[in-house]
Amino acid sequence: MMQHKWKVAGLACSLMAAILFSTQGGPAAASSKGQEIQGHRQVAIVIDDFGNGMTGTPEMMELPVRFTVAVMPFMPTTKQDAELAFKRGDDVIVHMPMEPVKGKPEWLGPGAITTSMSDDEIRKRVEAAIADVPHAVGMNNHMGSKATSDERVMRAVLSVVKEHGMFFLDSRTSYRTVLPKVTKELGVPLLSNQVFLDDVYTTKHISKQVGVMRKYLEDNDSCVIIGHVGPPGKLTAAVLKDAIPRLQATTSFVKLSEMVLPSAEKDIIPHP
Repeated sequence: MMQHKWKVAGLACSLMAAILFSTQGGPAAASSKGQEIQGHRQVAIVIDDFGNGMTGTPEMMELPVRFTVAVMPFMPTTKQDAELAFKRGDDVIVHMPMEPVKGKPEWLGPGAITTSMSDDEIRKRVEAAIADVPHAVGMNNHMGSKATSDERVMRAVLSVVKEHGMFFLDSRTSYRTVLPKVTKELGVPLLSNQVFLDDVYTTKHISKQVGVMRKYLEDNDSCVIIGHVGPPGKLTAAVLKDAIPRLQATTSFVKLSEMVLPSAEKDIIPHP
């Protein structure tokens, strides 16, 4: 499997925001209502739940910008989806199933990480997942509200992520996440989700969440947003396809790897 390596020692991490930086160094836009966003901002679109032939997969793969494809391991179309994304020039990351506080076990999928597992078993499962997803350069959590709140569990997961030179995206399924603390200790680059696009499966809600993203960008240089294939897949793809051309005057759509700062930038102050 092709691996991408970064020099990642000493990266600062933030609880509520990704590592943010401006491509042009322009002044922040005024946050008053109705004020247009000034200067280019960066948006990383992440689409979860690839790997199982889910609804909306073809539509997402036709988006007119590069994005990040989060692929679940050990599923029927895991390798197919990862290879297609790689050929498109998109980032591929492992969408690692992790134990939630609530939810049905069958929602997790094969190879999931649970808090009852030993460190050795967790490491073994993370290694196997990375090996199963071709071209993966990072990882994020599928569900995982319980696992991402457990320091021991996440230390075991992130030790493997570090060994593979990957970054981690905190999907932010729990406000109790320990990822900022543990990634800082281990020197693993951390990015964080700011907006879930389709936690409600309607076009109206997804469009509203695009508006939430735009509002966030009035005061911030970049934003990570997460959508899904599956039940909302076609709706989310359609909203994004419509919104992207209108946003491109002020927004650059990037892959997650383009938001990961090299070690030379380690002293940059993250957004609080």
